[in-house]
Amino acid sequence: MKTGESLKIATMVRAYLPAPRPADIVYAPIDLAMAICEGLAERGHHVTYYGPKGSKPPVHLKTLDLEPLARNNAEFQQLVQSTDMQMHYIPGLWDYYYVRDMFERARKGEFDLLHFHHVESALPFVSLYPEVPVVYTVHDPIFPWYQQVFDMYHSDNQHYVSISNSQRLPAPSLPYVATIYNGIHVKDYDFSAEMGDYLLFAGRIVPEKGVLEAIKVAERTKQKLLIIGPVFETGRAYFNKSIKPRLNKNIRYLGYMEREKLAEYMRHAKAFLMPIKWEEPFGMTMIESLATGTPVIAMRRGSVPEVLIDGVTGYIVNDLSGMVRAVGKIDKISREVCRDYIVKNFSISNMVHGYENAFELVLKKMRQTKA
Repeated sequence: MKTGESLKIATMVRAYLPAPRPADIVYAPIDLAMAICEGLAERGHHVTYYGPKGSKPPVHLKTLDLEPLARNNAEFQQLVQSTDMQMHYIPGLWDYYYVRDMFERARKGEFDLLHFHHVESALPFVSLYPEVPVVYTVHDPIFPWYQQVFDMYHSDNQHYVSISNSQRLPAPSLPYVATIYNGIHVKDYDFSAEMGDYLLFAGRIVPEKGVLEAIKVAERTKQKLLIIGPVFETGRAYFNKSIKPRLNKNIRYLGYMEREKLAEYMRHAKAFLMPIKWEEPFGMTMIESLATGTPVIAMRRGSVPEVLIDGVTGYIVNDLSGMVRAVGKIDKISREVCRDYIVKNFSISNMVHGYENAFELVLKKMRQTKA
């Protein structure tokens, strides 16, 4: 097979979750996988998605008659919090059932390359199939123990896609093939040139996302603040202790919203606040907000300096005082520029093109190794 020809690709996110994801489950890797699958198929590649019964991907589906372990958020939360299920590796065993089939078919020539959205799903199998090219997209932060795990299962047929350059910092020596920024269907986000009268925070209600810090900024600037995002059981104590007592007519919690409804609140906001307290690997809400025209004010952590342009698409700050000052000059940011920036740099087309190039590069490298 020559570079530029149609590729036969098999891909998987989780064997126990249907795709597209159920509306009330927050799981960005499935959203991104669906977009990548569709985009690659439109470019003439043959893509097979491995997912359980009930999945309806935009490409060919392999179910192997496997039932999902969770069909809604209540079942998903029960699954991830079940000590018995986790201690007995039940979610992992669901994944392995698919992964083994993918490798066997690839070894026989049915697939040119395997693409996984969770590294751990394939690690136990990769070295057993050294002739099969494997690409991982790393969606999570690379925690300290990741490097050791990657080293334990090292083999030359593994290649990593990071979703930001900052994500690589804890493990810079992994065999990365590319950094490919996440993308969105910009047409799904209506634009507004008018600046609204409230600040917006959207994300999981957990300390590292900086919800409390967003409230403090709103209080200091005397601005309205809307908070949107899920409160899971693991974050219930934080919400009840730190967030709920500070809610009032100007600082309101609106609960979890699906993307379409959330985009409306983004479109009418004055600014999107992202006072993160961790090294965010990417941050989809940044590009979603900018697509509606609403500028972003974010802490200088993780991928923020790669995604935002300070003073152009919002402001990058070092502390809460800097965020307070940024709110006061948010009207200097052009909402039209914010929208155009996303159209040019963070479209689905850009993302899919990145994966197509990465896959072809991996296959070229493996052919040269065999020669």
